[in-house]
Amino acid sequence: MSGVLNLVSVGPGFSDMIAPRAIEALRQSDVIVAYDLYLRWIAPWIEGKEIHTPPLTQERERALLALEKARAGATVALISSGDIGVYAMAALAFDDMREGDTFSVNVIPGITSANACASLLGSPLSHDFATLSLSDLLCPWDWIEQRARHIAQADLACVFYNVQSAGRQEGVYRILNIMLESKAPGTLCGVVRNAYRPEQAVAIHTLQELLTLKFDMLTTIVIGNRFTQRKRGWMFTPRGYNDWQADEAIPAASVAAVPEFPQQAVWVFSGTGDGNALARELAADGIPIVVSAATEYGGELAAQDSPGLHVWAGRQGVEARRQALAASRARVLLDATHPFANVISTQLIALSKELGIPYLRYERPSALESDTQLTGLQTQVGNELLRPCADMPAAAQAAIAAGRRIFLATGSKDLQSFLQAPGAEDRDWFARVTAAPEFIQRAIDLGLPRSHLCAMQGPFSKAFNEALWRDWRIDCVVTKDSGTAGGFEAKAAAAAALGIPLLVVRRPPLDYPLAVADFAAVRAQLAHWLAA
Repeated sequence: MSGVLNLVSVGPGFSDMIAPRAIEALRQSDVIVAYDLYLRWIAPWIEGKEIHTPPLTQERERALLALEKARAGATVALISSGDIGVYAMAALAFDDMREGDTFSVNVIPGITSANACASLLGSPLSHDFATLSLSDLLCPWDWIEQRARHIAQADLACVFYNVQSAGRQEGVYRILNIMLESKAPGTLCGVVRNAYRPEQAVAIHTLQELLTLKFDMLTTIVIGNRFTQRKRGWMFTPRGYNDWQADEAIPAASVAAVPEFPQQAVWVFSGTGDGNALARELAADGIPIVVSAATEYGGELAAQDSPGLHVWAGRQGVEARRQALAASRARVLLDATHPFANVISTQLIALSKELGIPYLRYERPSALESDTQLTGLQTQVGNELLRPCADMPAAAQAAIAAGRRIFLATGSKDLQSFLQAPGAEDRDWFARVTAAPEFIQRAIDLGLPRSHLCAMQGPFSKAFNEALWRDWRIDCVVTKDSGTAGGFEAKAAAAAALGIPLLVVRRPPLDYPLAVADFAAVRAQLAHWLAA
């Protein structure tokens, strides 16, 4: 006798939201395989049946059990909440199914979490939208971030599944910050917990406000697009029948209040010590200055380095920058960000062209810019010890080949390139990161022991580096070509004193419209523009 495998979706949790076809499949099944929570929802239709309830974390075991029973000739119902084909059990069943299996398969759809949560909020998914699971158990985290970035850049409405767990606290905030790179801070969003279940909670916030909230695995987040609106306590996204234009102004509902900025100022995008020093010197020349830093910690340092200047701090995103620059009638965009901050530099170049604001790049001199500089460094450190690397993956391979106790002076953003490289598990890794909670947590989430972290604000002296690396028995150091202002020379000298390899990651190439390498050239160019 040939068996039957019913892949049954039971929706969000109320029996009256289970499709009649799913109920009929339950009645016809001899065997029920489900997480035990689901049994309460389907109790009227499974009395007297053979029931199996492997724990929540044993999804594959549930699928294998259902397949085994179907192969033996039983009519089996494998149960999933929501829709069994969306982040659920159907894929596991098909994955372990054999081409030669003869049992019948029925897939019964259901109301997804996205549909259920959207209905409680209003109609936020009425135009193009995406779904994204924030769990990295079955998908590499860098894939999740890459997909989130594309969703944000396309300004799609989106639904986040598996938002936050006990062991995965910071990921959602990283994704929200990625959203803010391209979406307006005032974008309307919905937060739904336990949709259509006891203790249901529904709230509407702005995208910026989500950064202050706590979530869990029972929470779903719905992010609107630039046209999402609020009416009578509901949120909805128009279908587009009103002849949308690509360059249509952003509705007021999605625009956060723009702070008051000095009018017609030079905006210095900083986040580095030399960028803050440059802002301070320009202000001393009588030029109106606004300093923008990407993090709150960077803003604190900018305020300390440039007292009295207007500082705008935090991950504002390109939409917020667009609004602020336009509202303040900025005269010049002075990009003094870190040499490796290509993402923000690319955004600033695009905003410069879009808004018609002159762009100037200040970039500290490179340690590897010329053959003469490279030869001088090789003489200082040693030809065999100084090793330029094209990028982070190349540096990771070289570090794993060169050392066993490896110190990363590359910042928190690039730790994953090293810690998840082939062979990384056989090395002891140490890192220095900026003393901000989000950067420390990122390192911990990637598996770095707290005892292997140095969380301090640089740059550091040769003596400090040498003492730290000696105490930690470091046998290889990786750093960026950050220039003198980034403490590169002190790191090179310390590596030479200890006789250990120094791997130097070259700066990523970017075609800047206009770039200078010293403060005098910045002053001269600004004088030319501001006099016009």
